[in-house]
Amino acid sequence: MQAWIEKISKMFEMAFLTENRWKLYLSGLGVTLKVALFAAILGLAIGTVVALMKLSTTRTGKKTIWARIAGAYIDIIRGTPSVLQLLIMWFIIMKSCKNGILVAVLSFGINSGAYVAEIVRAGILAVDKGQTEAGRSLGLSKAQTMIYIVIPQAIKNVLPPIGNEFIVLLKETAIVGYVSLSDLTRVANQVSSRTYEAFMPLIGAAVIYFVIIKILTILLDKLERRLRKSDNR
Repeated sequence: MQAWIEKISKMFEMAFLTENRWKLYLSGLGVTLKVALFAAILGLAIGTVVALMKLSTTRTGKKTIWARIAGAYIDIIRGTPSVLQLLIMWFIIMKSCKNGILVAVLSFGINSGAYVAEIVRAGILAVDKGQTEAGRSLGLSKAQTMIYIVIPQAIKNVLPPIGNEFIVLLKETAIVGYVSLSDLTRVANQVSSRTYEAFMPLIGAAVIYFVIIKILTILLDKLERRLRKSDNR
């Protein structure tokens, strides 16, 4: 037992303490959080616009050209792997750009936007149609009714799933090493190659991911409980 403890201690020291390697993990975590946060903001903006585009109809009730474009965008993004989208963005679309963080943010933001669009669309459709009719009866235009009446009510419906989308996005950023970014996962691989020991670096990175995501999950649970309490009033 003592020998096992000493072995684990030695592995921990090599993975985190030798040459201050813990700073590499901290730097990698910073890259991961930065990409995930800015991609989430971009995805929320794109998703909201795309959701409104997909819900747009003509006076006769038919889909507009914007709705068809939004539908095609969602189908293409959701139908292709995120790692392939990242590589296309890096090697083709933004070939001349060497800013890996910018490329990763754009790629993951566009990817997340497709999923956020469906979340926002479902949230808007969950609002009672009577609310829209009430807004129109007060003399508001279709756009004004959507902005001032429907969307504020839809926010309660979409906040929890959007939070879950951010958690998924945070985990998906583990592939940014393909565009030469030293995120948390790539740092763990780099340390493994230096120490010739994969166990502790990879387990350490997994623990860090788990702690960050657990904190986010707890915050989301508190948000959902608060929203439920406000609905019960």
